[in-house]
Amino acid sequence: MGVPYIPVRGLAGTDVFARRTDMMIVHNPFDPDEKTVVAMAINPDVAICHAIKADRWGNAILRRGGDELLISQASAKVIVTAEEIVDQVTEDDPDGLFISALNVTAVVHAPHGAHPAGVPGMYEMDRDHIKEYIAASRSDETFQAYLEKYVMGKTEAEYQALVTRPAVVAVDGV
Repeated sequence: MGVPYIPVRGLAGTDVFARRTDMMIVHNPFDPDEKTVVAMAINPDVAICHAIKADRWGNAILRRGGDELLISQASAKVIVTAEEIVDQVTEDDPDGLFISALNVTAVVHAPHGAHPAGVPGMYEMDRDHIKEYIAASRSDETFQAYLEKYVMGKTEAEYQALVTRPAVVAVDGV
């Protein structure tokens, strides 16, 4: 929105201010008896958002329920990774939230690029991998081992080969 801060409801009375310097409690300018929380604007240089689909111009359909649209609108540059590249995406597409090519700097075809999160109707969240990530993040040493296993020096194809689980196939209706 181009403002330096924005009022935020629901944080007054919490301990968030003991850990955060980008928020404060101030008097409401319209009601001096009321206090409100204001948060400093976040203006990232680059946002990377994963889309269900995108076209080559940068129009894309993002998953519902996330903050990707807001983050992309606040960012100076936006890279959209997409499950599939299609001929055309329009704002009346019912599959998700539309982001216009006007806001997008680049589009990258990245099947399964949301992993370990899921994409509704395409693949589920990889709960086992998320548990592994959480366990690894408990110390610098275990997180470094996680990065070496999945990230450092790995191509996307190598990462996908490490995390792809074979599909369960029913045999004789079982």
